[in-house]
Amino acid sequence: MNVDVRLLYANVYLLSTPAGRLLVDSGALSHAPRFAQLLRAFRPDALLLTHAHVDHAGNAFLAARAGVPVLAHPLEHPALLGQSHDLPYPAGFPGLGRVISRAHPKLRSVQAARPGEDVLGWQVVLLPGHTPGQVGLLRDGVLIAGDAVVGGADGAHLPRAAYNHDHAQALSTLRGLLDLDLREIWPGHGGRLTPDQLRARAERDG
Repeated sequence: MNVDVRLLYANVYLLSTPAGRLLVDSGALSHAPRFAQLLRAFRPDALLLTHAHVDHAGNAFLAARAGVPVLAHPLEHPALLGQSHDLPYPAGFPGLGRVISRAHPKLRSVQAARPGEDVLGWQVVLLPGHTPGQVGLLRDGVLIAGDAVVGGADGAHLPRAAYNHDHAQALSTLRGLLDLDLREIWPGHGGRLTPDQLRARAERDG
């Protein structure tokens, strides 16, 4: 198993296993040229989106255009398909968030990634709170966590409450990660985290 990461505003993960090559998230639209280069170089068998926020799914249309299957939890499909535009960025300005969402290219179709399913050797794990259908991927004690947790200079954090669909649920999800037998956690933003860093954040947030 090999985990590689590219920073395209959000983290984009390149996962290589004997089952195939998997991209996790596509980064922000402002990084479209770099994502297009990554597609050509990595030649993924599939792209899994942890959630529909535009900093993670902004370039998914390029993968779809290249014939790469795009997967996400069904609860994220309406936003990815342009059927809903409830974007919490910038905080406190839902009208502007809807404008930003509408300005982003949308997908014509998305395949379902459901909890417990296998995607190229990785298990889909439901991590709700930041969005209703956020998912991560788990394999051999390694979790690709989306925005269930964020890495910072002083350890693990939750996204700001204003950016979470359900902040209490996001905290519950963070606590639930402690029940997994994890070795390392790779967040949607920031560097690799340890289980001890997650535990410290969960205890600090109560």
